Amino acid sequence: MTAGTGLAVGGAALTAWNRITVPRLPATVAPVTESVTVCVPARDEAELLPVLIGDLRAQTDIRRLRILVLDDASTDGTAERALRAMDDDPRCVLLRSTADPPPGWTGKAAACAALAEHARESGGDPGVLVFLDADIRLAPTAVAAAVTRLRRQGLALLAPWPEQRAETTVERLVQPLLCWSWASTLPVAFADRGTRTSTVVACGQFLVVDAARYRTVGGHRSVAGSVTEDLDIARVFRRAGYRTAVAAAGELARTRMYRGPDDLAAGYSRWLWSAYGGSVPGGLAVGTAAAWAYWLPPLAAVLGRGRIRRIGLLGYAAAGAGRMLARSMETGRWPHRRDLTAALAHPMSVATYLYLWQHSHRARRGNALTWRGRSLTPCQGLDSH
Repeated sequence: MTAGTGLAVGGAALTAWNRITVPRLPATVAPVTESVTVCVPARDEAELLPVLIGDLRAQTDIRRLRILVLDDASTDGTAERALRAMDDDPRCVLLRSTADPPPGWTGKAAACAALAEHARESGGDPGVLVFLDADIRLAPTAVAAAVTRLRRQGLALLAPWPEQRAETTVERLVQPLLCWSWASTLPVAFADRGTRTSTVVACGQFLVVDAARYRTVGGHRSVAGSVTEDLDIARVFRRAGYRTAVAAAGELARTRMYRGPDDLAAGYSRWLWSAYGGSVPGGLAVGTAAAWAYWLPPLAAVLGRGRIRRIGLLGYAAAGAGRMLARSMETGRWPHRRDLTAALAHPMSVATYLYLWQHSHRARRGNALTWRGRSLTPCQGLDSH
């Protein structure tokens, strides 16, 4: 019991330290003079993509901006909606792909590689490439702020971490764990000074890369079959001796990654098997530690007496505080009441995460992993990393 509470308290303390030290995207920036190309892979994003295109057309403080959108064999009218949103803006280009990705490639990696290649071949080499998912929303200075942070820190890759919006009960249980998981276990400011691949943090919804270094390491071709291409391309940069970093971006970028329980379960199942190096024993070890730290103290707080109950209450309170601190770091503001409710349900969040982890492994063993209507076969995203 004491050990579990100690883990919870230690995680909360580390999260508090990260809340203070993790850099944020700057609120104001000087104009960016180098060429910046934004790359948006989009498959069946007719509802969300037009709003992002509007956000991108409204970006400020970038003198040479190009916006490339790839319609990846969509079936819902994505291309037509994108063209209407572009409204003949000369900075915008729509590309279309009607084929499935090549063998050994995931759809997103293939789309990102195609966008980067088009950026290189047309209109001169960009200085910076920005990869965005269609479901992200941006403040007018978001891209300029991210490029400024990339250059200010001398990075090859910057991962601005957006606010993860959660609307349904299951989303509120699970989505805040993404930020909390690294904020409570990794001293980010120290980790991002070096090039160790085991301490990388990245978010594929918003990635900013130095274009020349991106080409040097092979771009998305180097992570062609990865279902976590964001983390793996950051690791490729670090193996080449380049630095990568994460920055809190909740004031300037937000997203709702999954919409409802079914979408969330499918999304996590496609990649969660790869956590902890894809090792089942490693995942079980992490699960045991999580249960020790985040299940036993609440049980002791409810069922225990005297000293045992006080220790349990301390552990439960520390877990909730850590969860709230992580949420505050992500959003840049004090959490809402519903975030407090989710923090109080942290033991249930951990249980839900562990269920999704084992479900992902089971689906992988049965070759049942799919995403966006495409099967993730053993040669396509399962065994490359």
